[in-house]
Amino acid sequence: MHLKTLGRSDIEVTDICLGTMTWGSQNTEDEGHRQIAMARDAGITFMDTAEVYAVPGSPETSNRTEEIIGNWFARERDRTRWVLATKIVGGGSAHIRNGQRPGKASVREAVEGSLRRLQTDYIDLYQIHWASRGHYNFENYWTFDPTRQDTADTLANMEEVIGAMCDMVREGKIRQFGLSNETAWGTAQWLRLAEQHGLPRVATIQNEYSLLRRIFDHDLAELSHHEDVGLLAYSPLAGGLLTGKYFDGQTPQGSRKDYQKGFWRLNQHSEAAAKQYHALAAQHGLDPIHMAIAFCRSRPFMTSTIIGATSTGQLAHVLAARDLVLSPEVLADIDTLHRRMPRPI
Repeated sequence: MHLKTLGRSDIEVTDICLGTMTWGSQNTEDEGHRQIAMARDAGITFMDTAEVYAVPGSPETSNRTEEIIGNWFARERDRTRWVLATKIVGGGSAHIRNGQRPGKASVREAVEGSLRRLQTDYIDLYQIHWASRGHYNFENYWTFDPTRQDTADTLANMEEVIGAMCDMVREGKIRQFGLSNETAWGTAQWLRLAEQHGLPRVATIQNEYSLLRRIFDHDLAELSHHEDVGLLAYSPLAGGLLTGKYFDGQTPQGSRKDYQKGFWRLNQHSEAAAKQYHALAAQHGLDPIHMAIAFCRSRPFMTSTIIGATSTGQLAHVLAARDLVLSPEVLADIDTLHRRMPRPI
């Protein structure tokens, strides 16, 4: 493992982070705890969750993952070993605070609810799960239209929320503030408001990043470099597409595609690109899963790559990539392939 800092803070994290979003839906509490133990034994010290987990969020599953993690802390008494990240929903989830977007009161309510469920006194990194004004992440890329956003309302809400985050920092309930599913403009506004008003600065941004989805390479990468806002990459295996398990119409029992009755990342373009990356890995004698994880970890703007699994067997396979460093030849071939197939999902 390599250690990276969260933004300009003094908090160090491993550059592999344990993702948890299936615990409480696809995974039982016991399975979640076994994954924590496996990650701990592999040297991981960073864990990410959210109030809306387990996915898909629902009245039955949301909050459950935080409870599972909290029960681990209560039993193992190892909270100080972990850097813990969680998130407030960006709004629109009817079963969580009636779908309201983050604001002064809801930030406090959400933070204190997470603290109770996690059975801890503090959260190391508290993130806004998605931009409440709308964004191009998830499957929104093709329909994203920022001209429908109200600039004054958006900025006023940002200022209110960052003020609430400041209150939480002053009270010792959170240590650092982060974003998720944000854009370059949005991140720049959060940074500007923090500097203007002396409020908590954005430390990280958690967006999707993989061989198949590299939107971050452009404006966000430049912002990341100049402003020290590192990427926490989720779905480095494109939600499982890069494992090959969905090739040629397959739907393995218990997989995300099976459980959620659909898989938006899968289409004729993404499957063709994933197959090409599998062939590239075979050409170099690499496991395609390991190559995909190692590629993410090689990126200069990467703070940590979030890995998740629905079984300890899957997690063990992913963790076996932790010592792999891709050669210049492999990286050059990945670059060539990316130029041929730059935007499959």
